[in-house]
Amino acid sequence: MSNILEVPQQQAIQALVAKGWSVRHIARSLGINRRTVKRYTAVAQPKCTTEVITGCGLPEEPKCTTQVITGSRSLCAGLQEVIAPMLELGLSAQRIYQDLVTGHGFSGSYPSVSRYVSRLKASEPERVWRIECEAGEEMQVDFGLGAPLVEAGGKTRRTWLFRAILSHSRKGYSEVVLRQDTETFIRVIENAVRYFGGVPRLLNFDNLKAAVIKADWYDPAMNPKLADFCRHYGMTPMPCRSYTPQHKGKVERGVGYAKNNSLKGRQFASLGEQNAHLLHWEEQVADKRVHGTTRRQVAAVFEEERKALGPLPASVYESYQEGRRRVQRDSFVEVAKAYYEAPPEFIGRQVWVRWDGRMVRLLNERMEQIGCHARLEPGRFSRCMGVRGLHGTIKESADYWRSRAAALGEAAGRWAQRALDARGAEALRSIMGLCHLAEKRRASDVNAACAKAIAAAANLPSFRTIKHLLEAGDQAPGQIQIELRESDPIIRPLSAYSDFIRSQASESTGFHHTESTPLTEPQTTSKAS
Repeated sequence: MSNILEVPQQQAIQALVAKGWSVRHIARSLGINRRTVKRYTAVAQPKCTTEVITGCGLPEEPKCTTQVITGSRSLCAGLQEVIAPMLELGLSAQRIYQDLVTGHGFSGSYPSVSRYVSRLKASEPERVWRIECEAGEEMQVDFGLGAPLVEAGGKTRRTWLFRAILSHSRKGYSEVVLRQDTETFIRVIENAVRYFGGVPRLLNFDNLKAAVIKADWYDPAMNPKLADFCRHYGMTPMPCRSYTPQHKGKVERGVGYAKNNSLKGRQFASLGEQNAHLLHWEEQVADKRVHGTTRRQVAAVFEEERKALGPLPASVYESYQEGRRRVQRDSFVEVAKAYYEAPPEFIGRQVWVRWDGRMVRLLNERMEQIGCHARLEPGRFSRCMGVRGLHGTIKESADYWRSRAAALGEAAGRWAQRALDARGAEALRSIMGLCHLAEKRRASDVNAACAKAIAAAANLPSFRTIKHLLEAGDQAPGQIQIELRESDPIIRPLSAYSDFIRSQASESTGFHHTESTPLTEPQTTSKAS
């Protein structure tokens, strides 16, 4: 079935044909197939009708007269001088219709005004002027759709591609993020200027909610945090006019170039992997191309523009959010749907949390830092136990405890490896017990016991065997065994101490007990005396 265009499109084609436009030009301008345009241009061409002219005895000859088929006359035709200035001010068809009804007594319908406005716009297209900048003058930024992230379970997540373009050299910076909030917007701009090594004078961006509270071409209401960030870096924020993408056409084209040349048809497992790919693409592909407008290599022009960029401030922009959180029983606090560990003594208590796009800091009531973590994605934990309380996965736990055993000595490391080879994950607790023995015994003794167990090689590696070898009394050379005895000739009976106490008490009172046993040994007289 052939395409039937709406009446405004038919009238636009007829008006352009009357101006002498070609079929190709009309099709490209209106976005319509050339065959469809050709069919409607044939309707608008002069049509020959045959009339018979008689008289003067001349033979009857057909006479060709032209008759142009046109549509019905618009109700707005008499108000063209009123509508044209409204269009120059950029008023919409709805606004023009309202002003015509209230100010000029227009009795037609809104569709008639809309069709007439469309015809006027088609006959007088708006001109777009080229904008070129000097080195270091402007940086344009914008967001586009990035490549999806494929998680472990096959679930995909949407990403946003941030791209910054220096207007003079067309040098670009690309980064993929998960959000377009104010904090993320500030951080990616900061990453861009530090990647360029300098600060441009103007920052050109769209009227996204993270940056502009209320869009106004003459006096926009900027987000206070973004305005403070620009003051910190010495940039002037310049949002473009709403619905006017040509005001930042360089970055509009740059986002499309990055999507189609670098990310199209690709998937990534993480943001870090995708950003590493974009960084390599910027340096090896985008920077080495000869730009179609400047006719020069991007990297070469950027080396010239780098000198015109302003200096970077000494520190990054301090921007964070703050709030109070209660530490749960598992000693974690929740921040932006991610979970961060706090010291266990704060369980059940309130702590202060400060976070930005990079870090999450935990503080006590005196605003002293008690914890610091890297920012996590939603649903992640800063630290957690693995299956059965192990350190991570089974393989990670096996590697961890094997390294702990190897720290006790070479034999202990070999014993742990043999235990894992023979018993698998079952041997993990035996290796844990081996490592805990070093808390009460010398590491050299534990290592020696493992060496003897390996030399015996009679049974499977067992923690019980190591304990028996340590308890068997295998001692190092030179070690003395002290044996305690209950009776010995040099040990006096308890009665001697009681008699001594009584004798001392009697002397203090003047009474003497002759039957008391002296505590000291009796003195002997030598034969010489």
